[in-house]
Amino acid sequence: MIPSTDSPAVLIAALSGRALAACARRGGYRPLVADMFGDLDTRDLAEASETVPGSLTHGFAKDTLSAALDRLAAGRHVIGVVVGSGFEDRPGLLRCIAARHALLGNPAAVVTEIKNPFRFAETCALAGVPHPEVRLDQPREGIWLRKRIGGAGGMHIAASTRRDTARRGRYFQRRVAGQPVSAAFLAAGGRCRVLGLSRQWAEPAPRRPFRYGGSSRPAPLSDARAGELSDAVARLVSLTGLRGLNSADFLVREDGFDMLEVNPRPGATLDIFADAEGALFRMHLDACKGVLPDTIPVWPHAAAAAAFVYAPADITLPPIFPWPVWTADRQAPGSWVPKGAPLCTVLAETSDAEAAERLVRHRAAEILAHAEGAA
Repeated sequence: MIPSTDSPAVLIAALSGRALAACARRGGYRPLVADMFGDLDTRDLAEASETVPGSLTHGFAKDTLSAALDRLAAGRHVIGVVVGSGFEDRPGLLRCIAARHALLGNPAAVVTEIKNPFRFAETCALAGVPHPEVRLDQPREGIWLRKRIGGAGGMHIAASTRRDTARRGRYFQRRVAGQPVSAAFLAAGGRCRVLGLSRQWAEPAPRRPFRYGGSSRPAPLSDARAGELSDAVARLVSLTGLRGLNSADFLVREDGFDMLEVNPRPGATLDIFADAEGALFRMHLDACKGVLPDTIPVWPHAAAAAAFVYAPADITLPPIFPWPVWTADRQAPGSWVPKGAPLCTVLAETSDAEAAERLVRHRAAEILAHAEGAA
């Protein structure tokens, strides 16, 4: 659905707002985007956009982002703001946004509760959902991970060593085995509807061994195990105030599973679950009002995959750089991309999840060779 000039406008705030902007536009809304990158396709999708300074680890400054959202909303009838990544550990910023615009998603209190690792562990226990042990002090026995409270994208996770000490904002989680799987779900009034399950993988980097790499759907699980994960999400949601589109991350084994965390926002799998008709964005808004859909969106392909491409070294894109149609988050010609920063996203849609995953990996290698050769 192509929005008209009479269509409602919606603010989008995220470290990268392109996927949400595409989803909103397909849903018939006019996206107004404040994000950190200002990519070419984000600008094309948005009615208006602003590039806001920030960092992948610490998000946006409150005053800078608030001013950008106010400028985007000025003179327009805006229904509210949808937030993406960059707010999990910033409840104060969420409250600031909600004081000025209708927040179309989880409020600060819910985000704080769900991203507190100890409150989350307690909620999992009450719901009967398996969850790895967490603690504040440095464990002396067993294998543990060191994590930052409110971190996202896997860049805040590392193996714990005996040199680690207790530190503000840090906690330890017992390491468990399993295949990473994520459940995308809509929540409203203590109920939920799981849209689908995706397989996830990491793209390790020095000191960032769990950096997010990509995802593919559907996840290779039996119907019985998929049903168990969906049931776990439903039991957890029944004890929370979650609303709108969210995701839950699991580690799945032959003999069971553990729920690791919930991302209280539209997440990194938005590209592979977005439908051609834009129903997903409208479902998110409906769920924020307490209404869940009777049916889930129909995807144009049986399987899809998306992967982040990170710069292996400092790269300066040439003045002319022809981005392939299967890329997204396309940076402007001449952009300098520092080592380890996202270069773009690559996409694939096929009839088979494994084939889609192989294709995005091939395309990631192709775009890197092209960018490094042109630089």
